[in-house]
Amino acid sequence: MSVLTLRLDGPLQAWGASARFARRTTESAPTKSGIIGMLAAARGMDRGDDTELARLAALRFAVRIDQPGARVRDYQTARHQITKVSMPVSERYYLADAVFVAAVEGEDELVDLLDAALRAPIHAPFLGRRSCPPARPVRLGVHHETDLPQALRDEPWQAAPWYRKKHDRQPTVPLTVLREARLGENGADFLRDQPLSYAAEHRRHALRPVVTETVEVPHPDVQAAAMTTMRVPEHDPLAALEESN
Repeated sequence: MSVLTLRLDGPLQAWGASARFARRTTESAPTKSGIIGMLAAARGMDRGDDTELARLAALRFAVRIDQPGARVRDYQTARHQITKVSMPVSERYYLADAVFVAAVEGEDELVDLLDAALRAPIHAPFLGRRSCPPARPVRLGVHHETDLPQALRDEPWQAAPWYRKKHDRQPTVPLTVLREARLGENGADFLRDQPLSYAAEHRRHALRPVVTETVEVPHPDVQAAAMTTMRVPEHDPLAALEESN
């Protein structure tokens, strides 16, 4: 088995598991439906291709919260350009300044195929909504012969420098992971973000079991500072004698 890791970093993100009329909310972390949709778009998959979607949806999913961000509300009004009739008022919620590391686990061949698609995507990735482009390349890399928890422990912390300063005295940082539960695993909550179809006429999602856990990852700034402090300056005891000669 292999794990593909993705960096989700942008000014705004929106990961909705449900929407009611003109009010569109966002979850506090990326959804499996959103990430599978991103990978399907990178491959150029048709929205109505439920057979190929089932193959991608079988991947196990997890997300690590590297920088939680803040929830913001956008109050939108609009008017029809021709008729001048006012459109319904809508509320849209986003996550601002958030950073996540998402991971999907599956067979080596499929994971490598998705990795290649992210290197040269047919449709550009976005962070939940088309109005939310990523600030940096989404693809991080492929971890072979591992599982989701280990891959998320091995992936370096992706938070912004200003956020990392809040934890600058800790050699390791505890990060929350929302992981797809294994069959029969206890203590799971349920989120309706397991994609069954993206077709516009019958978009459907099922419940998915999710467990919350914590992983410890090294703080890169503390490690760099420690290496600088421990570096011993070069010293040649015979240098002074050579200079005198």
